[in-house]
Amino acid sequence: MTVLTRFEPFREFATLQDRINRVFRESVGREGDESLTTSSFAPAVDVYEDEHNVTLKIEVPGIDEKDIDVRLENNTLTVHGERKIEKEEKEENYRRVERQYGSFTRTFTLPTTVDSEKVSATYDKGVLKIALPKKAEAKPKQIKVNVGGVNPGTEKTIEAKGPSKAA
Repeated sequence: MTVLTRFEPFREFATLQDRINRVFRESVGREGDESLTTSSFAPAVDVYEDEHNVTLKIEVPGIDEKDIDVRLENNTLTVHGERKIEKEEKEENYRRVERQYGSFTRTFTLPTTVDSEKVSATYDKGVLKIALPKKAEAKPKQIKVNVGGVNPGTEKTIEAKGPSKAA
């Protein structure tokens, strides 16, 4: 079975840009590997599509749902949030801090096939899931194929007969 995949030449550039931005954010503004800093970060996002929806899953563990803002405007989806550092521990007691804190903003340009009136978001176990339903006209339609050029409704039934017996 052959599978057709849409070729999107600039998708890899966006991924590369995200990786480069992450490297710069991690290296700029830190005094050393062990320093405790608060800066912005970009949570990991999975985007997948099926025949009914485009779905985004954004990893935002440790962030309260009240600190997450999801907005849709002019075919642009913007997710903004903030992970706050716990003030229970004194900064001097930390030996190593690898979790990222601060605010983040992720922006996605939506395809024209998305029905912006039916977008929904759920938050469960540190994952923000945004469902972007497709418009009815954008969903694939299955077309029935008639065999032998027969018009629908005029099919003929052919009965098979066994071999005739010669006398």
